[in-house]
Amino acid sequence: MRLTLRRALAVGAALALIGIVTPGAAYSQADPESCNDLLGPDTPAYVVCHWLAKPDEALGVALFWGADDGANLKDASPVDGKFIDCSAAGASCPKPGDSVEGDENSPLPEGSEEGGAPECEAGQQCSVDGHDAGGTSERVAEDPAGTLTPPGQTPTATPTSTATQDAAAAAAAQTPAGQAITAAAAARFRIWIDTELADDWKAGPEAFAAAVKRVGALASRPEVAGIRFTSQLGYNTTFATDDEIKAFVAAASDALRQAAPGKRLGVHTVVPELACGANDTCKAEMRKRHPLLAPEQIESPLIAGRVDQISLDSGLLYGGYETWKINAEQAHRNQWIQVRARSWDVLAQVAAEETGLVGQVAEDQVATRLSVPVKDGAAQQVNVRTRVQDAQGTVKHLSAWDTLKKLSPIQRRLAAVYDPAAPEVDVATDLRKLSEVFGQIYLTTA
Repeated sequence: MRLTLRRALAVGAALALIGIVTPGAAYSQADPESCNDLLGPDTPAYVVCHWLAKPDEALGVALFWGADDGANLKDASPVDGKFIDCSAAGASCPKPGDSVEGDENSPLPEGSEEGGAPECEAGQQCSVDGHDAGGTSERVAEDPAGTLTPPGQTPTATPTSTATQDAAAAAAAQTPAGQAITAAAAARFRIWIDTELADDWKAGPEAFAAAVKRVGALASRPEVAGIRFTSQLGYNTTFATDDEIKAFVAAASDALRQAAPGKRLGVHTVVPELACGANDTCKAEMRKRHPLLAPEQIESPLIAGRVDQISLDSGLLYGGYETWKINAEQAHRNQWIQVRARSWDVLAQVAAEETGLVGQVAEDQVATRLSVPVKDGAAQQVNVRTRVQDAQGTVKHLSAWDTLKKLSPIQRRLAAVYDPAAPEVDVATDLRKLSEVFGQIYLTTA
């Protein structure tokens, strides 16, 4: 059975604590290898069963190997492979303690000097110790960043010494954002930096480079797991074309992977069409309203490996689909069924972005909104905004704390999106309270 069963058990345990039941249905396929008919009628849709060998096939296998007192098993031989019989005449095998690497009697690679690696002619590509390296004139020489640059192109990176990087990180740690990271680490959060680089990218190379350097210095700390570098991608008015979005994501991804190597990268967006389910009229209208948010366009940077995480907002799901007689619960369920069907979790980590838990929220709504994406096997975590300002300027804060505390079995899958520049009490106090419910934190930085 799929690994998502473990996730379902955690969600089920949490829901049992607060008495909420989420719907589940048997998963059926016209698959000759399916054993779903053996599952109970209340089995969730994401639990599937496949025969490795059907009962009659398993019996045949057992009879084959057990026949004639195991004669077939006795006659079986290993799969043909490259083996050396060290006991055979003329065989040469290393003995314990012998060096198996090149020694003083080993021939040197042709064209190499004593004790050194072979030199490559200009334009020639060579291999040293299993790693590709280019000729000294075109590929790796004169590359200040230490990265391979295609022939004919000028490296764009600027060499940065370790001392300079350490100084930048130390300076960043003293900023309000850096101090918030320190406080979040003390509260034992898994930390993401939540920032916006789209405006900096549009402002030009100089502004973009400065922003990347600032974020990279913050993210260099070991407490930081990743960087979410844009929000509402394709939904707001920042970009006018899909090509522009792709160019921005590619530039931001490349720059951040160099400025903050090893950190995960994420984006936040929304795909209105997914909530339509199978309603073609609804899907056509959503594509017309939001031409930059078609599923295949949002999927593109995932396929290209530009981002490691995608957060899908749920804000449009509540009240935007009544025209097609799709209520909020159906829209919510439709979205995650579509995400699971597209296997986006294979391409990147999928997170649900929940904005509706501020102000007065019914207890059952808290459980449903947080559990459905995870229970359906589509999302690996749920991000919850702790502060939302509506169109009239009214600020609402996260509520339903007692209910949230009952979801401790899935605490590690819950992340708070928090702006340290607008604390409810003060940053340290706010983070300590959030740590009672959430295992991860997205710290909003300018």
